[in-house]
Amino acid sequence: MRVLVALSGGVDSSVAAAEVLRAGHEVVGVTLRLWGGASDSGCCSVSDVEDARRAAGQLGIEHHVFNYSDEFDAAVVVPYVDAHAAGRTPNPCIECNRHLKFDALLRRAEVLGFDALATGHHARVVDDAGVHRVARGADPAKDQSYVLYTQTDDQLRRVLFPIGHLTKAQVRAEATALGLRTADKAESQDVCFITRADGRAAFLSERIELHPAVVTDVEGREVGRTDAVELVTIGQRKGLALSGATDRRFVVDVDVPGRTVTVGGVDDLLCDGVELGSVVWNGAPVSGGVTAQTSAHGEPVGATVEASVMGRTVLRWSEPRRRVAPGQSVVVYRGDLVLGGGIVAE
Repeated sequence: MRVLVALSGGVDSSVAAAEVLRAGHEVVGVTLRLWGGASDSGCCSVSDVEDARRAAGQLGIEHHVFNYSDEFDAAVVVPYVDAHAAGRTPNPCIECNRHLKFDALLRRAEVLGFDALATGHHARVVDDAGVHRVARGADPAKDQSYVLYTQTDDQLRRVLFPIGHLTKAQVRAEATALGLRTADKAESQDVCFITRADGRAAFLSERIELHPAVVTDVEGREVGRTDAVELVTIGQRKGLALSGATDRRFVVDVDVPGRTVTVGGVDDLLCDGVELGSVVWNGAPVSGGVTAQTSAHGEPVGATVEASVMGRTVLRWSEPRRRVAPGQSVVVYRGDLVLGGGIVAE
């Protein structure tokens, strides 16, 4: 089988390529050039491309670089900026997987005559009564199934996650045994196009106007101000310099047009459920009891999926939970298997 392996320059993708080679397949490595701006981490820096090239050389496989910077800007960066401008909290890693790695790259792999695409994600592909699903990886601390919920049966039939059965420690041990330069490489941060030096505020301020806002409590009393309402997210506790009460207060509402942020106590954050848009089900739509995850490494919680109305789906929590910021994803599971998910609506 001919397999195209996405090499990010990290230890996970390097060992994924080694695992595919060990299985006896013909392997070619490819690194995606996604971000043309400044980058000091993630899979977008010049050093990461060089690390990927060197790992490919050590493994004795061919290596290419595909330029998807225009597609990345359109599908990931622009929506990220637009979401913040509207007061939502986006998840760019999910959109990168949705549009770039498992759409554009997967289609290109097929055109080039490859039988499968392999990546270094900590997840597994499981045949669930004829439907191929993403399943949790072996290492709970590194599981990446949450960011892969948009993948469908058709895509997963052509996708390999060669390290999904390994823990991170086992991956590093394997890289060390193979003498790979990436064996001790540090983890990358999530938002690869935002530098550690400048941060999110600087990145967004170059692209949209940031507006100061009044911070009020749930009774409408002013308790502070913030320099940029577009940078505030539901559930946020730090960074608002609030006056008055000594108890912990959290952001419970962000009104960008009204230039107002509302804060309250833990109880003010609680809700009975969440409404999802842009819902993706792998197979038939799901209803009834499930577990759901509201962040990449969050604790799965009990929920009930209610019938979809006008293209949206409501999840009811088994007990009241803190609100999830609009723009974030909620992923639905049955055990370790990903059934689908969606983006939290306004």
